Amino acid sequence: MPDEGTGTLRWMAYEHEHIERGSDWFWALGVIAVSAALTSILFGNVLFALLILVAAVTIGLIAKKPPEMHEFEISEKGIRTGKNFHPYDSVISFWVDEELEKPLLLVDTVTFMTPNLIIPIGDMHPDDLRAALRPHAEEVPMKEPFAHKILEFFGF
Repeated sequence: MPDEGTGTLRWMAYEHEHIERGSDWFWALGVIAVSAALTSILFGNVLFALLILVAAVTIGLIAKKPPEMHEFEISEKGIRTGKNFHPYDSVISFWVDEELEKPLLLVDTVTFMTPNLIIPIGDMHPDDLRAALRPHAEEVPMKEPFAHKILEFFGF
């Protein structure tokens, strides 16, 4: 919601939608991981087999954990996502994708490690976001990155 007098927009939203996994999903993950690891061992690559097993355990642990609630903020200085701050100097463009079931704010930046910010807008009105961002960045149509869609599909 907009803060009175400051022109700052603040809202809370989950980092992603949590998909509850049943025991069948974890069994399938385990069977696939063990099969791939055994195949890797048969081809003489024990290190890759260990990597597969560690990755499967990590995926299982991440899938079990519910998403965290994050605070987002758009101010006169930049965009804050949780503890990370992105000044407008690093923002190239933005787009509010309202066509999705849960609308997203997509921000393109020059930052090396986080070039694309995908921010859930929660209960924030898209027109408020546009009004706050237009003076600082260009509104350019964008699509959610394919890699992010895949991660969302798997519940990450």
